Amino acid sequence: MPSPKQAALHSAVHEGDAVKCLLVAVILVMAGCASTPASPPARAIGSDIVPLNHLPSLKGDYLKLESNQVGRAYHVYVRLPEGYDPSSVKRYPVVYLLDGDSLFPMLAPQHLFLTYDEKLPEAVIVGIAYGGFDPSINKRDIDFNPPAVDGKPGQDGAPRFLRFLETELLPTIESRYRIDPTRRILAGQSRSGYFVLWSAMEAPDLFWGRIASNPATTPGRDRFFAPAAAHARGDLHLAVAIGEREPEFRQTFVREWGDAWQSRRDAPWALKRLVIANGTHAASVGETYRQAMLWLFDDEVQAAKQEAAAGDH
Repeated sequence: MPSPKQAALHSAVHEGDAVKCLLVAVILVMAGCASTPASPPARAIGSDIVPLNHLPSLKGDYLKLESNQVGRAYHVYVRLPEGYDPSSVKRYPVVYLLDGDSLFPMLAPQHLFLTYDEKLPEAVIVGIAYGGFDPSINKRDIDFNPPAVDGKPGQDGAPRFLRFLETELLPTIESRYRIDPTRRILAGQSRSGYFVLWSAMEAPDLFWGRIASNPATTPGRDRFFAPAAAHARGDLHLAVAIGEREPEFRQTFVREWGDAWQSRRDAPWALKRLVIANGTHAASVGETYRQAMLWLFDDEVQAAKQEAAAGDH
């Protein structure tokens, strides 16, 4: 016995009405579709937090840190060394990356590759991020600029951000992970590179090593040529890099600043000037990091390479 669908279609054909037949067929197809269970809606891109532990070169930890000093929260990403064991007595150098929104996903894997290729010691890598590039979220122009006569109104938060680092972030990180606090490194690029230089003048002892890549030159340019704050340590290091393709005014600042401090007896740090061949403003930060870190850890890198060479014989 024909089904109701078949009977309806046969009736339309029998009457010779092609248009009616087509309409009936379309109705039946639509009815069949209506009886099919609906597919689940597609998940919106970015609707979930994606765990970085599925990316081995970024594997580690995350915390959202509310700052009383600054009055805002920061997203703090932590990349832990390969083989990291929280119960071990071994302690690692720590690298704090400003502009962590971009520098953490770039330089955390870079550090891992340098341990493979150059025998660079492993380190805990900490990215300090805002959670976006939009100025409504990203406050780098506030956090990385100090008060200055030629500064913009409201862009003077560097002292508060420095206190956040010293009294909130560093104690939090160094109480959670196996870190050697005598070998802290602070790294930044452009505006955050400016903050690295400024902090080297204001709080020399806070970081064992500093890396400033293509630092901005204003506001308060004269501060960088004035005496640095008092310091007690004698093992401090500061690397300043400039790309060959940077504007002349920025190259001039780095050259003049380096010339002034290279010969000063009151310099708190050993100074390394790097010129990145064919280097650009942002994309050369990886090469800056490579050269600066190999300088900072030269003794350990050379010892590791000699040990590896001896093992090959």
